[in-house]
Amino acid sequence: MDFGFLTKYYGMYLTGARNTLLLAFFTVLLGVFFGVALALMRLSKNPILKGFAASYIEFIRGTPLLVQLLIIYYGLPHLTGMRFPDLFAGIVALTFNSAAYIAEIIRAGIMSVDKGQMEAARSLGMPHSMAMKHIIIPQAFKNILPALGNEFIVVIKESAIVSIIGISDIMRTATIVRGNTYRPFEPLIVAAVMYFMITFTLSNLMRMMERRLRASD
Repeated sequence: MDFGFLTKYYGMYLTGARNTLLLAFFTVLLGVFFGVALALMRLSKNPILKGFAASYIEFIRGTPLLVQLLIIYYGLPHLTGMRFPDLFAGIVALTFNSAAYIAEIIRAGIMSVDKGQMEAARSLGMPHSMAMKHIIIPQAFKNILPALGNEFIVVIKESAIVSIIGISDIMRTATIVRGNTYRPFEPLIVAAVMYFMITFTLSNLMRMMERRLRASD
């Protein structure tokens, strides 16, 4: 195997890694925001909100991410009449997809909190929304931190799919380098090593956070 092409293309790989991390960061950040909203809607007693959240989650989980990405990529300009950057379309598609999975993680976390916590908060005069914000959700997040960390890692790996709409992530870079160098194998090995280094580092960071949270209990 010959990795001599790295001296010429290492800058492209670094740009790809930066774009991959940007995609994953904004996807998880926005995914958590919308995931919390969807989880609260699904736990709501309002049948309309509950039905909407359940339908959204089931539809997103029941359709391929590739289809969702293409619908967003071609649909947003068609619906709004505006042309958005490819990176924006990628973040929107991955966020819509990730929010459905994060919503289920958060819902499970909220349901794992002892019901007595809510009853105690309400007996102290807290409204339901305040009790959720200050008592239930913080405890739920502590419980679901490992699952959220796994979702972050899954997003990083699945973000490779955005290469088909031209976003210069790690996978797109590997494809370009393969075409330029006529080497079908080595550029993919470099991409795989970069994905592994990112996910392995994140896994260790998440384990450190979990240990600190357990120590603070």
